[in-house]
Amino acid sequence: MSDGISRAHLLKLLCLLWLTGVSMRITILAVPPVIPLIHAELHLSEAQVGFLVTLPLLVFALAAVPGSLLVHRLGTSRTLIIGMAVTAVAAAGRGGAANVWTLFAATFVMGFGVAIMQPALPALVREWMPRRIALGAATSTNGLVMGGMLAPALTAPLVLPLTGNSWRLDFVVWSMPVLVSLLVFVFLAPRATAPAPAETAAPGRWWPEWTNPLVWLLGLTFGANNSMYFGTNAFVPDYLTSQGRADLIGPALVAVNGSQLVATLLLIPLAGRLQDWRSWPYLVFGPISLLSALGFVFSSGAWIVVFAGTIGFSTAITFAVMLSLPPLLSKPGDVHRVAAGMFTISYSCAVVIPTLSGALWDFTGLPWIVFVVLACCALAQTVLGVALSRYRVSA
Repeated sequence: MSDGISRAHLLKLLCLLWLTGVSMRITILAVPPVIPLIHAELHLSEAQVGFLVTLPLLVFALAAVPGSLLVHRLGTSRTLIIGMAVTAVAAAGRGGAANVWTLFAATFVMGFGVAIMQPALPALVREWMPRRIALGAATSTNGLVMGGMLAPALTAPLVLPLTGNSWRLDFVVWSMPVLVSLLVFVFLAPRATAPAPAETAAPGRWWPEWTNPLVWLLGLTFGANNSMYFGTNAFVPDYLTSQGRADLIGPALVAVNGSQLVATLLLIPLAGRLQDWRSWPYLVFGPISLLSALGFVFSSGAWIVVFAGTIGFSTAITFAVMLSLPPLLSKPGDVHRVAAGMFTISYSCAVVIPTLSGALWDFTGLPWIVFVVLACCALAQTVLGVALSRYRVSA
């Protein structure tokens, strides 16, 4: 598609979007590998461990609307720069936590930095490449997935040995990629020659339009997707332990997250067609997620790892599609506030649904019931996603 962008300039924009995606996940996923070390030093309870892991998701829901306000007042690039700076400083600051409460405080601030970046990223994709929105969304999604994999994959074999097994220095190390991304963004991001889309919107248009059905369809569809992904990562270890297959925990988690990376890599060359294939990602990958969640319960051995991988692969496809929809379906000046509404609803679902699923497990004593809930999320995503495909792409 010819849109007047040279290949070199397009590659630069895609690299900046990819780095932004990495910055939005890498510090958050640095926590799980060092939880045993934090637990031992700060004497965390299991409830506090769970809160530490889910706190960023809660902040994502709470701070998406303030992020929309910042985009409206400051523009997309400035908001992303502020978000990266806050994320890098707060992520490193976790290493200086004197107790669990200061650790929570630093984590909250870090989550706020990431949260205000979330509505800015779709708006930036629309601003930079209005005719290649799906490509920009697929590239930033790949950055998100890569950021989610780097810290879990490299902390134990590389970073902890270099830092003397210090979780405090580990947090400082994983804040460095965000700082580097910030510097690259400051020096290489194109300077706007015209007002940013948010700046051309009508005064006061930063608050999500909660009466708009599109906002709720986006939020609930994305929420079903996020609930499946985060719920699978949360429940796989305890579920397999309850089934006497703790040996499959590592392979299953690698399959969930590794398959996401494969999916996003495959999406990048297909991004040009993605904007035309409106309903098929939900009609194909929604049922695959549903069958995989049920298959996880009724299978054994290597099939458990296979179904874990198909859950990760299918949710990554629909995740990338969802990230492309706010800039595709919104007017230019409304992208940030539509995205803010979507993130507020979706991450609220990602906190509430896994929590209620765990409570249902506790109440019934049936470990498999959490995957039935995730299967229901897959069904909901399929139905709601098809409904979304009826909305026309904005000019």
